[in-house]
Amino acid sequence: MELFSRYLDRSNSVSSVITHDIMKEENLRDDLRYYFMSPCEKYRARRHIPWKMGVQILKIIMVTTQLVLFGLNNQLVVSYKEENTMALKHLFLKGYSGLDEDDYSVAVYTKHDVYESLFYVMDQYSQLGQLSVGPISYAEDENGKLLPLTICKEYYRRGSVEPSDEIYDIDAQLETVCMSHDPNTANLWRAENSSFFNLDFYRLVDIKITFQLKGINLQTVRSRELPDCYSFFVTITFDNQCHSGKVKLFLDIDAESSACRDWKISGTAQKNTHYLLVFDAFVILMCLTSAVLCTRSIILAVRLLQRFSRFFHENFNRKVCEDDQREFLNGWYLLVIVSDLFAIIGSILKMEIQAKNLTNYDVCSIFLGTSTLLVWVGVIRYLGYFQKYNVLILTMKAAFPKVLRFCCCAGMIYLGYTFCGWIVLGPYHEKFEGLSLVAECLFSLLNGDDMFTTFAQLKDKNTLVWLFSRAYLYSFISLFIYMVLSLFIALITDAYETIKSYQKNGFPQTDLQKFLHEPTELPNIEESDQTDVSVRHSVLCYCQ
Repeated sequence: MELFSRYLDRSNSVSSVITHDIMKEENLRDDLRYYFMSPCEKYRARRHIPWKMGVQILKIIMVTTQLVLFGLNNQLVVSYKEENTMALKHLFLKGYSGLDEDDYSVAVYTKHDVYESLFYVMDQYSQLGQLSVGPISYAEDENGKLLPLTICKEYYRRGSVEPSDEIYDIDAQLETVCMSHDPNTANLWRAENSSFFNLDFYRLVDIKITFQLKGINLQTVRSRELPDCYSFFVTITFDNQCHSGKVKLFLDIDAESSACRDWKISGTAQKNTHYLLVFDAFVILMCLTSAVLCTRSIILAVRLLQRFSRFFHENFNRKVCEDDQREFLNGWYLLVIVSDLFAIIGSILKMEIQAKNLTNYDVCSIFLGTSTLLVWVGVIRYLGYFQKYNVLILTMKAAFPKVLRFCCCAGMIYLGYTFCGWIVLGPYHEKFEGLSLVAECLFSLLNGDDMFTTFAQLKDKNTLVWLFSRAYLYSFISLFIYMVLSLFIALITDAYETIKSYQKNGFPQTDLQKFLHEPTELPNIEESDQTDVSVRHSVLCYCQ
């Protein structure tokens, strides 16, 4: 009887251990299957509401609406700055035609024209209140005194040039002399300081005229927002650095917006601003919720990977392959978290701009634009659950490593052509004057754009350079269009055909997929009870 009881205890313990291991395996399999389900499948399986998908859809609507509202406001700001720049060029640059010449606005070629343009700026500045049709005026300091106009001339310390005798004597050290005057006393100041305007053009490097103006952007009232007050820091430069007989005139404006000190407006502008601030706060709250949910999903995925790795090590004595590990590390969640962070930063900057605490629209637009881009790219994740829409994602995933290696090799050739074109063709072709321009021009040629114009615009004054340009352009176009671009397309096409074949014949099964597709094998309770009874009966007979 003692032997019989010992055997029964042992059989019960073994059966309980086996049952516990099987149940543990099935629980792991169920959790893995649930993790890789789509939101709709999860709802049908366990009736769990897909909160994460709902938050993402609502976030897309809110972020896009926020971007559109900010974009409309930003367009008003940019148009106001551009139109003010154009107006100031017409006001202060004599002979300005309305179109800039290359990177400068106006060019003068005689001493008389230089003096006329210089005095024209001073005269126009002194009569600004009578000339300008816009809400713009002189800037004042804290005591209510008008800020002066400042003229600085920079020239070589000592210099004498005799081109006919090929003789020059130049001291390369630069000196700067500045003077300033009140706009109300321009004529008197010019007469008292006439010696300042005796320019030695052989020594003169440049003349800079700086002054500050104030303006108000009233057009934002139409969009039911409070107008901004602007400070315009204007710099007019007479550039004579080349000493080539051509003096270039530049007008640069640095505009800064701020809240007006005292204002009164009737209507709904202030109320509209409050509504926008509340809406931005809701966007931040929605993005925080989305980031928390995605972070929680990543943590759960890591824990699930640890359970699966531990199970594989205990049962098969080997590690999970890298492909299966990457299945748990969902890159879409990281994309969503990054987009949420950008949206939160952009929303905070937008609220500060609306509160007139910040003036940098460009940084805010970069954050909001990037976040909206990533949010809409994240929609592809939900389309990936459908086989017909999943081809693009799978093709990009399969072709990306090969395309990246191919681009690294092709990029070396591309950089070689870029540097070569810049050093040889730069002095003779406007599209090759800078490295960035060369890269953009070659990229256009690579896509078949602007070919004839690129060939025709080359100056044929130098026969050797003209011949080299033909060999350079023909070799680049032939190499990159007929070979590099064709191979690039072939890599993507090969990946697409491979994915289509897998969708038709089945994808290769990894260890994870084989584990998920194994049939459930739970022990039959009735059979186990009958086995225990028979065993007990045989053992009892043996003991007797």
